[in-house]
Amino acid sequence: MIKNRSMLLHLALRKNLSKLTAIATAAALAVAPVAARAEEASKGPPVLRDTEAEQLLRDYTRPILRVAGLEKQNIQIVIINDKAFNAFVADGRRIFVNYGALMQSETPNQIIGVLAHETGHLAGGHLAKMREQVARAQTQMIIAMLLGASAMVAAARSSNPNSGLANAGAAAIAGPQEMIQRTLISYVRAQEENADRAGVKFLTATGQSARGMYETFKRFSDDSLFSAHGADPYVQSHPMPAERVAALEELAHSSPFWDKKDDPALQMRHDMMRAKISAFMERQDTVYRRYPLSNTSLPSRYAHAITTYLHGDLRNALTQIDGLIQVQPNNPYFYELRGQALLEGGKPTEAIAPLRKAVQLSNNAPLIEMLLGQALVGADNKAYTEEAIGILKAAVGRETEAPLGYTELAMAYSRKGDLADADLASAQAAYLRGDNKTARDLASRAKTRFAIGTPGWVKADDIVTAKPMPGQKKE
Repeated sequence: MIKNRSMLLHLALRKNLSKLTAIATAAALAVAPVAARAEEASKGPPVLRDTEAEQLLRDYTRPILRVAGLEKQNIQIVIINDKAFNAFVADGRRIFVNYGALMQSETPNQIIGVLAHETGHLAGGHLAKMREQVARAQTQMIIAMLLGASAMVAAARSSNPNSGLANAGAAAIAGPQEMIQRTLISYVRAQEENADRAGVKFLTATGQSARGMYETFKRFSDDSLFSAHGADPYVQSHPMPAERVAALEELAHSSPFWDKKDDPALQMRHDMMRAKISAFMERQDTVYRRYPLSNTSLPSRYAHAITTYLHGDLRNALTQIDGLIQVQPNNPYFYELRGQALLEGGKPTEAIAPLRKAVQLSNNAPLIEMLLGQALVGADNKAYTEEAIGILKAAVGRETEAPLGYTELAMAYSRKGDLADADLASAQAAYLRGDNKTARDLASRAKTRFAIGTPGWVKADDIVTAKPMPGQKKE
């Protein structure tokens, strides 16, 4: 993790650790401070989905995962809707990155360094090892509690309950807590150091500079110098900032690629991604401060076009988007933007053509396919129904956790008169949104429409009998 782990772990462990669960909770926070929030489907996970940004991050991580031996592990990069600079691993198969980390990384190399560090955690098996450490801490705590309790019981039975035996019993319970706390924090600190070293190793093996990784940690070090003044280094989950940065600087400078710059084409893609995130996530006045009208660069024009359509000036936005397409006629995301602007502007029929082009140029990206399916359904033309069903089925087959795809698929089936599949798709959408009651009700109705034992009946039955997804409440 890049940031916040130290604070969260420190605060958690400052609490009363007399209960065994406090140790486990603190250790879990150290590894995944917001993983639970990211998976609370019942409230809507704070996840941002964008094909352009996700493809760029895949391109960033692919060579790193390859040299780390994780290329075949299907590691996913998930963008979290949080403007703070942070990245972390939570379950051994996903790297979570706040959109704030993307916005604040001025070069590809800076965010690539962050991803290399997090890959170091995955390659080192740190999550599994942390669970082992927690298990050991649990055992130590149980022994301490049993010994302390025995001593206190013995003291209670004696004529002097305030004797040294009672005090020794209390000490036997409280004493190991400090030791276990320090042991766990020290272990997490060592994991961070190991992830730093592994990250530099992966960058060097892929012929990339570790300068960006160093610059990022140096910035955090400068930001935390005041807050770290006088802190006990033995109760910090990260190494002390100055020590960590000094060690990282030495490692990074040892690489023969220290002075290697990012490829200009990659820098442009990075700048385009940042402009897009700014336009969608920030206030309009903030966007124009970042990208004033006097700035005629392609990223600036991209941001202007997006914020123009978002604030209701569709005609002007389309003119700006067409200008972008003239510059890069094979950029799928410009056609996606044109289609999305038309779709959200109440012109689904006009959105179909640019979205078809976007699907073609993006090699059938499923999120863009869902937009195309939405336009085909929204056009209210039965001639598009079968095409919409085919496209949406293909999309949800590859993006199995996207409610939008199932919602649009349900509408297409309904238009066709296929009520069984419409109910099933609606149930799947409700389940993914975390609406378990609606999902069960729709799936139960779908079961009555399918023949018993058919694939549709089985899928509906799975929803009826399914347990809530992680983070969902039982109803």
